[in-house]
Amino acid sequence: MPILQWLDRDKTIQQINKSPYRLLESDPNLSYGNQDLQNMLIQGDNLEALKALLPYYANRVKCIYIDPPYNTGSAFEHYKDNLEHSQWLDMIYPRLELLRELLAEDGSIWISIDDDESHYLKVICDEIFGRKNFIANCIWQKKYAPQNDAKWLSDSHDHILCYAKNKEIWRPNNLPRTEAMDQRYKNPDNDSRGLWQSDNLSVKTYSEKNDYEIVTPSGRKVIPSKGLCWRVSEETFQKMIDDNRIWFGENGGNVPRIKRFLSEVKQGVTSMTIWLYQEVGHNQDAKREVKEIHATEVFATPKPEKLIHRILTLATTEGDLVLDSFLGSGTTAAVAHKMGRNYIGIEMGEHAKTHCAVRLQKVVDGEQGGISKALNWQGGGGFRFYHLGENVFDENG
Repeated sequence: MPILQWLDRDKTIQQINKSPYRLLESDPNLSYGNQDLQNMLIQGDNLEALKALLPYYANRVKCIYIDPPYNTGSAFEHYKDNLEHSQWLDMIYPRLELLRELLAEDGSIWISIDDDESHYLKVICDEIFGRKNFIANCIWQKKYAPQNDAKWLSDSHDHILCYAKNKEIWRPNNLPRTEAMDQRYKNPDNDSRGLWQSDNLSVKTYSEKNDYEIVTPSGRKVIPSKGLCWRVSEETFQKMIDDNRIWFGENGGNVPRIKRFLSEVKQGVTSMTIWLYQEVGHNQDAKREVKEIHATEVFATPKPEKLIHRILTLATTEGDLVLDSFLGSGTTAAVAHKMGRNYIGIEMGEHAKTHCAVRLQKVVDGEQGGISKALNWQGGGGFRFYHLGENVFDENG
C-alpha cells in the first residue's frame, strides 16, 4: 500500500516510544459533581496524556472524535495553526497511532479537517487504521452564506473522515425519524393498522410476468406505462388487495399504489454523507454556544453541539466511552455528558480550566444551551479533573 513520505517521518514514528508514561493526578479543586463516574478532563499535552491512558483504556474507547488544528496558516489564539506541512504531519501521526490503540474493536474514529490537509490525512489514516477500514468522508456544511471577500472560492464545508477499528464488526446506528417524515403518513380510509402513505406500484426493471392489466374498483382498466411493469406478480397483487394494502384513491379509480404503514417502516434513518447546516448546525451556532459560556471570549473554530450529537448518535449508545484528545472549547465532552455517555477529554493550556472545566460545570448544573432542550437535559453527573504527573519510569527504566 502506498504511504506518505515527509521530512523526519522516521523520527516521527519513533516519537511514541520516546514519549514517557506519566501518572495522572486528580485535582479535587477542579473536579465537579458526582466524581464516582468515569468522566475525565485532562490538562496536558495530548501525546503524553494518551500514553498515560494506554495501560488503562487500551481497546476500550467506543468512539473517538477529534478536531485537530487545520494547518490553514492562520494564527489562532489557543492553537498554533500555522505549522509547516511536515510539522503538522509530525504532530498528527503519532497521536493517531495511540488513538488506534485506545479504540475498541467495535469502535470508530471521526476526524474533522478542511481541504488543506484532508487528502494527506486520508493517506495517513489508510496506513494507520487500514484502507479497508475506511467508512466514509462526511461533508459538513459549516457556512450558510458565501463569503463575498473570498479571494478564490468561498469554502462552505469541512470534511469528517470516519474509520472503524474493524469494519467487518462496526455498524452505525440509525438516525431517529423526524416529525417531518412522520407527517407524510395519513389514514384516509381509517385503516385499523394506523397511519400510512402510498408508494408507486410500478418499477423500471421490466418483467413480462409482472406486466398485466388491473381493473380498479370503479371499473377502470390500467396497465403499466411503456417500458415499466408492476412491482409484484398478479398473484401477490391479489393477496395485497385481500389484505387492504392497495390504494385506488378515494373514488376507487386511480392507478393502484401500495400502502406503506408507519408502524412497519424502519424505525430509524440511514445517515447520508452530506450533512446540511439545517440538520447539524453551522459555525455561527457553535460560536453562540461558546459565547453563552464566555461572553467576552469565543473560540476561533468551535463545532456546534448538534454536529457532535449526530456523530455520537451514529457511533455510540448510552454508557459507551467517548474520547476527544483535541477538546478545544469542550463541546464533545458537553454533548457526551448530556447524552449519557462516559467521556475523556484532553486539552493543553489554561483554557482546559477556563473553558472546558467551566463549560462542563455548567452542564452538570443543567445549562440549557446547544442540544439541552431537545434532549430535555436537566443536569446531573460530574467529572474528575486531572493533571499530568511524574514519569512512571526514570532514564534507567
